[in-house]
Amino acid sequence: MTRGACPCGTGRPYADCCGPFHRGAARPATAEELMRSRYSAFVAGAAAYLLETWHPATRPATLDLDDAIRWTGLEVLATEGGGPDERRGVVEFRAHHVMDGEPDVLHEVSRFRRDGEGWRYVRGRTVRSASSAPIGPGNVDTSPHAGRATGSGVPPGVGSGGTENHREEQA
Repeated sequence: MTRGACPCGTGRPYADCCGPFHRGAARPATAEELMRSRYSAFVAGAAAYLLETWHPATRPATLDLDDAIRWTGLEVLATEGGGPDERRGVVEFRAHHVMDGEPDVLHEVSRFRRDGEGWRYVRGRTVRSASSAPIGPGNVDTSPHAGRATGSGVPPGVGSGGTENHREEQA
């Protein structure tokens, strides 16, 4: 994955975009950069990076990525906070993928926190579908793909969709 455009969707080469984050040569300056780099890590199968950038209060002990999921594109829909001088950020996105031959979309609102180590994924809330109404009460996805347990191949922050409530106050 060292050649070509970065899968995170910026249009920049991987080597100049998420590559330095994955190699440990740089840290994301914003919550959106972290979210994009985590999406690219799912594409690349970089489970170690995903665990490193997960907040300790919500991070699973291990992460088994699902080889049956092929990530095909990322759309960042909105950001709130998450700048270089902020401590918290929210990123709403759609991660397009194919699973078991069927195209699907993970629509999530992910929360991030910056600490002494940099930006970390805290938790996410999966929205019912890419074509659903705007984010609001009752739009949480309950499908089998969205509700996988923490540690599954479904991307947290790019997120897990079913873990948003536990340990939230600690993070």
